[in-house]
Amino acid sequence: MSEIKTFLVKGIALFGESHYPVRQKFVKYVRALSENQAKEIIYSNFGSKNKIKRKNIKIEEIKEVDPNSINDKRIKDLMQLDHIVI
Repeated sequence: MSEIKTFLVKGIALFGESHYPVRQKFVKYVRALSENQAKEIIYSNFGSKNKIKRKNIKIEEIKEVDPNSINDKRIKDLMQLDHIVI
């Protein structure tokens, strides 16, 4: 079984494509098995929450980070879980 890693994803997304388009930078921490899975999580979250299409999201950098250097409380709480029941 693979170990879940924490990735830092930086990029630019086009918000409000139809009315007043605005390009905004984003920085997100993502828990995933690989860089490709982290990228898919970003596309999925921006698409479902902000209705942004994949072509309007430009990911500039994905890098694995040390779990001790993260300040995001949500990610720290996720790192402490050993299993999830849905």
